[in-house]
Amino acid sequence: MIKTSSSTSRPLRIAYVTETYPPEVNGVAMSTARIVEGLHAVGHDILLIRPRQGECDFAAHKTGLREALTASMPIPGYAGLQMGLATTRSVRRLLADYAPDVVHVTTEGLLGWAAVAAARQLALPVSSDFRTNFHAYSRHYGMGWLQRPILATLRAFHNRTQCTMVPTEMLRRELASTGFRNLQVVARGVDTQLFTPERRSQALRAQWGAGPDDLVVTSVGRIAAEKNLGAVIAAFDAIRRRLPGARLVLVGDGPLRRALSERHFGVHFAGQRLGTDLAMHYASADLFLFASLTETFGNVTVEAMASGLPVVAFDYAAAGQLIRPGWSGALAAYGDEAGFAHLAADLAEDSVRCRAMGACARITALELDWAATVARFESVLWTCLRTGSSNAGSDAAATASQRS
Repeated sequence: MIKTSSSTSRPLRIAYVTETYPPEVNGVAMSTARIVEGLHAVGHDILLIRPRQGECDFAAHKTGLREALTASMPIPGYAGLQMGLATTRSVRRLLADYAPDVVHVTTEGLLGWAAVAAARQLALPVSSDFRTNFHAYSRHYGMGWLQRPILATLRAFHNRTQCTMVPTEMLRRELASTGFRNLQVVARGVDTQLFTPERRSQALRAQWGAGPDDLVVTSVGRIAAEKNLGAVIAAFDAIRRRLPGARLVLVGDGPLRRALSERHFGVHFAGQRLGTDLAMHYASADLFLFASLTETFGNVTVEAMASGLPVVAFDYAAAGQLIRPGWSGALAAYGDEAGFAHLAADLAEDSVRCRAMGACARITALELDWAATVARFESVLWTCLRTGSSNAGSDAAATASQRS
């Protein structure tokens, strides 16, 4: 028998449902792949249910993972990202054929809703992830009045599952205060062999117009309204008033890239970067700024820390959990953009302190092991399985009654 990573040695059959997965590039896709690959590596049988990402996308078998691909359509305003199109009946058929021990749903789109409904009808235990603050996004797109209805929809979705996994204790408390039930904290990890200070490149810095002693500030993520990049640029302006030779490199792509590049000629837009290329972009900078106020975690925070960069961020999500102010970075009060800019400029001006904090950030990141994250995830699945599914049983009984 294959030994799993938890105290329970029996491998599980897990139907893992997600609307985003590599080669799509975003934090949810990347961390989801880490969990799926980690569960498979320790012996669990996985059926990955996801949308088809283009006409040339076919279910892959070379990794040993089984995949079931659903129909899809592009997400408006997010080129390259797909949403799943599936009915409860079609997903129920997949689950019935596979007969999983447990169903895990990562995203709350049409595919996610269909999977939760199908699992409940089949009396299968089902767990979920809360990975995206969609309710918080609304205010960045001129639809702040939708925040409460969206939150209510998310709450209804997750409260239909046996448990919901969240990445931080802070988020667990926040969601619990708004009526979310059965929340379990499952932290995220980081690949400290990929993201390391050793990937620093003077040649890359030279492409940015930075000499060995010039300060390079960076931020990584989608170039989109919800990432609050205006605060990053304002903080960099404060830095450049003190250090005229400083450079700002924004890594990523998104709907605002063209507009921002036309307004800010002194900013280097590096575009989307992956793998070792991305790791080199982190390590070749000196200071990481992260101004998003909509994260559930913020994987880029820990990637920057693993790369040896001090981080300036707001006091919440991964930054609020992991950064020790004055030791590995600086934290501004949530939403205090003036304070954020002031902290960034003060830290940027002290190169010795900046390097020392970056070294300390690396020490913190070394403790964030993906194997431990997978083991915790696995433990929560077992709890979900043992708890049973009274709600699912009720749904199954109701469905059988309707058919009789």
